[in-house]
Amino acid sequence: MKKILLVKTSSLGDVVHNLPVASDVSAAIPDSRIDWVVEEAYAAVPRLHRAVRHVLPVAIRRWRRSLLAGATRREIGCFLRELRGEDYDAVVDTQGLLKSALIAFAARGTSHGLDWKSSREPLALFYDRTISVPWTSHAVERNRALAARALAYEAPVAVDFGVRVAAGDFAWRASGPYTVLLHATSQPRKLWPERCWVELGHLLAASGRQCVLPWLGSGERARSERLACEIPGAVVPPALVLADAAALLAGAAGVAGVDTGLTHLAGALRVPTVGIYCATDPGATGLYGCARALNLGGIGRPPAPREVSGALERLMGES
Repeated sequence: MKKILLVKTSSLGDVVHNLPVASDVSAAIPDSRIDWVVEEAYAAVPRLHRAVRHVLPVAIRRWRRSLLAGATRREIGCFLRELRGEDYDAVVDTQGLLKSALIAFAARGTSHGLDWKSSREPLALFYDRTISVPWTSHAVERNRALAARALAYEAPVAVDFGVRVAAGDFAWRASGPYTVLLHATSQPRKLWPERCWVELGHLLAASGRQCVLPWLGSGERARSERLACEIPGAVVPPALVLADAAALLAGAAGVAGVDTGLTHLAGALRVPTVGIYCATDPGATGLYGCARALNLGGIGRPPAPREVSGALERLMGES
């Protein structure tokens, strides 16, 4: 049995983009046992994958705030003991950052990572083997290519995210079909104007679908509430943990979202999903390999609400 450790810690969208690696490894090496190191906030995502045996949460983002505190040092020690408690046949770091390279270096096993031309940081010294992956490829294909070359298999043409989630039953919303509007993102430049969300919401409400506006932070909640006040029948849910957000997405008739991790998760769950791009290139990090998904817009070219509504209706009609 071949034991393999995947290192992809963050962010949410990047973790979703790495799910096909677990599918590829499982298909190419049927007796493999796959573990995954991921930031604690996103640990729910690799746990959804059928081929991932064990998830090792890491808390680098939280530890940085109190690196010298005794509790932090104890947590780091516990993580390292768990990490080094397994002998791996291969450790594959698809993150390509110093934090992930250090984790790969600390793990027991032959480590594989991007060479200096393929990563954002010069990390070759931390790996036993380095691999060249073209920057021109989509993030999903960069991950898949790195793992395939590291483990000596040929990745299949089809992309399989390998996750399935049961639709959630939430007391806070009425029964009937609903669409999820993912308006929030960590980078303001990626936001779609609120007036566009309101117009889209009116178009969806007119077709008989309730609009659900989830949020993560307090600023996002305020935006959700503003939009819900102007969209007929819209609902703002309470704070959701990531597992509940996945269940909400899984039960949706459709999802429209900006360039954010939950939008990528919706696409991976095979939900009809429209990605709205205003400041990033969907060719590099957009919805990719999803069964029912479409990217609209691009850098400086935000799509119009009717364009998003029409695309979403077409995708939902194919369900």
